Amino acid sequence: MKRSGGSGRPTGARHASPGVPKLPARKRFGQHFLEPAWVSKLLAVIRPDPDELFVEIGPGNGQLTLPIAACGAQVVAVEVDRDRATSLGRIAPPHVQVITGDILTQDLAELVAAAAGSHGSRPVRVVANLPYNLSSPILFQLLTAQRTHRCFRDATLMLQREVADRIVAAPGSRTYGPLAILTRVAADAERVFTVPPGAFRPPPRVRSAVVTLRFRSPPVTIADHALFEQLVRRLFTLRRKTLLNAFGPFASTVSTVSPRELLDRAGLASERRPETLDLVDLATLAETLRVSLGDSASSRPVLQ
Repeated sequence: MKRSGGSGRPTGARHASPGVPKLPARKRFGQHFLEPAWVSKLLAVIRPDPDELFVEIGPGNGQLTLPIAACGAQVVAVEVDRDRATSLGRIAPPHVQVITGDILTQDLAELVAAAAGSHGSRPVRVVANLPYNLSSPILFQLLTAQRTHRCFRDATLMLQREVADRIVAAPGSRTYGPLAILTRVAADAERVFTVPPGAFRPPPRVRSAVVTLRFRSPPVTIADHALFEQLVRRLFTLRRKTLLNAFGPFASTVSTVSPRELLDRAGLASERRPETLDLVDLATLAETLRVSLGDSASSRPVLQ
């Protein structure tokens, strides 16, 4: 497993495994290779079982892929670095499928369905070491696939520490915002441990952290996810304003009901600030707004 930046994706750790060619880190992919001790620590968090199917984003030379496969688990590994994908494909066991390509161009639901084949609905898990500049797009891709197809059981992700903090942030905190909220629609997030720059070769300039996502089924019920996401993003551009001032301009463009009336219907005080709203508050406000557009009667979304 590697950390990767720029247009690349994360791939393999610098861990001595028999038969794995040691390809040097490529600057154009911003590659940083995880030391063996940290690979072992990550495996202790994942704890793969034989009946599981893993989607690995960025297998690289296979230092995480091969131990997972050795447990009997099936692995579908997507690698943007063609040379690393080719090398891994040559030495991987038959139950490891290596796909050369950009993870953001893959249909994850189709990929999982094709890999599962006749094996039925066994647990599907994700492991990844996400590049700094692409963490959010890849995370939202996973969340969208989970929301629309219920693809995954969990995900273990290594990210830049700053991004990890935003994912697990609580309402009212400085880092709380759309990333934490949209993650919580589908999953419970936990930061498991932090990783210093010295854990990589060459060391990056920032700290990293491992986050686990445990996907819920069913997630919070939201009738119009596009409206919900648009509302959340608009509110948090004015996170320190009062809710009335932050919500008002957006609500006025989509509904004929006054913003204050909509807040009253949602049971939210107009003087609150967006950064204090939890997931249920925001889902309720989005549903109230949706109903005001002429849809059917509302119900307060709840966590199940």
